[in-house]
Amino acid sequence: QVQLVESGGGLVQPGGSLRLSCAASGFTADYYAIGWFRQAPGKERGGVSSISSSDDNTNYADSVKGRFTISRDDAENTVYLQMNSLKPEDTAVYYCATVEGPNGMGTPLAPDEYDYWGQGTQVTVSS
Repeated sequence: QVQLVESGGGLVQPGGSLRLSCAASGFTADYYAIGWFRQAPGKERGGVSSISSSDDNTNYADSVKGRFTISRDDAENTVYLQMNSLKPEDTAVYYCATVEGPNGMGTPLAPDEYDYWGQGTQVTVSS
């Protein structure tokens, strides 16, 4: 069973930085994608960024391009989301998720493309 555990959320001032971590375990397929998503109160969950295990391809939502960077450490089975120049509108619960197999060879950003989810970590950007 695939398991994902997020960490690294917290309170940060506008313009500040945070790094989220997603520790993954239990993969059985050769390929998988890991994505970061966020959900603010009263809003739908949306894709932030994703990365594929099969190559170095990454994908970003337009709202975070140039500010957020996704990366992975295969030795640690961990995917990171470095978030810089944070804005109040980045405030949300952030989730990581994964999809294995052929669907995991891409870098989808749609939540319904993913099968396994972590518990989420709160990010609050406020002065």
